[in-house]
Amino acid sequence: MYRLVFSIVLRHIPAEMTHYLGFGVVRAATRFPGLGWVLRRWLTPHDPGLRIRALGLDLPGPLGLAAGFDKDARGPDALGALGFAFVEVGTVTARQQPGNEKPRLFRLPYDRALLNRMGFNNGGSEAVAARLRARGNRVIVGVNIGRTKIVPEAEAVADYVVSAKLLADVAAYMVVNVSSPNTPGLRNLQAVEQLRPLLVGVREALDAATTRRVPLLVKIAPDLSDEDVDAVADLALELKLDGIIATNTTISRGGLVTDPGRVAAVGAGGVSGAPLKERSLAVLRRLRRRVGDRLVLVSVGGIETSDDAWARIQAGATLVQAYTGFVYGGPLWPHRIHRGLARSVREAGYATISEAVGSTATVA
Repeated sequence: MYRLVFSIVLRHIPAEMTHYLGFGVVRAATRFPGLGWVLRRWLTPHDPGLRIRALGLDLPGPLGLAAGFDKDARGPDALGALGFAFVEVGTVTARQQPGNEKPRLFRLPYDRALLNRMGFNNGGSEAVAARLRARGNRVIVGVNIGRTKIVPEAEAVADYVVSAKLLADVAAYMVVNVSSPNTPGLRNLQAVEQLRPLLVGVREALDAATTRRVPLLVKIAPDLSDEDVDAVADLALELKLDGIIATNTTISRGGLVTDPGRVAAVGAGGVSGAPLKERSLAVLRRLRRRVGDRLVLVSVGGIETSDDAWARIQAGATLVQAYTGFVYGGPLWPHRIHRGLARSVREAGYATISEAVGSTATVA
């Protein structure tokens, strides 16, 4: 039914407008007396074989919603009611900013992809912290932080530190985003000589802001060279980070089946969805070889089916995330992915998905 509605109606509405309308419907539905409870009861993972402990957190399943969908933490519990085991909000910046000019979000349906140049549009860390502090705490929420656009690269550490301090007490875990292509100069921070002081500064800010140890991860781009992936992995081990999220959107246009003229007309931005599948899996495998089980690896990029998610688990991911697959798959998509993963766990002869993560027998 959703695919029919999407093909007949939604694909003809501007992508960003569709996002806000759909998200609004989800939030309204879960606020309706009794309906939120029914959705959570029906769609939240309940299979004991899916339960997993990661980042010091007990999760009902391995599939979470990637950052970018709920930038301002306006409805993480509503999204959790659809079946996501955890929700990552953001990217949040220290200061409020409107993001780039519209239109800035585009569908590439023939590629099952999205192209965005949103530019970290959000209400700022203080507003997001207040919103998270007032929520119902029905789903585990991580917070993804980035650099405010008007802040020069030389002041990036201080900018991230502001966000870390404000959000420390409301984040189940925190992600340093240095991999979005839509903030000028941001990806330069992936170079280890710049990334080291940034991660050290955020870690110190988190430890100073709360007595609870907040797990810290870094999110990297698929466009890094293999050598740079290794360098980030080594740095994460050196600094005793808790994990790495791989990968963000790509600036590559290689392999797209959408008419090149159409892609060129859309303009700059990061591509997400199916075109990332091979590279994201390759980066995951490389990270796993480099870090083993010493870090939590969260795989994101091109996950459309439960088989895709299972392949990431077998390749060494502890957790998986999605965004574009959810957009194209509809509101029941996270429930279907978890149900398919439960089936894969049983068919592979494991009692729990944690055993599958621990085996990683298929890592090349």
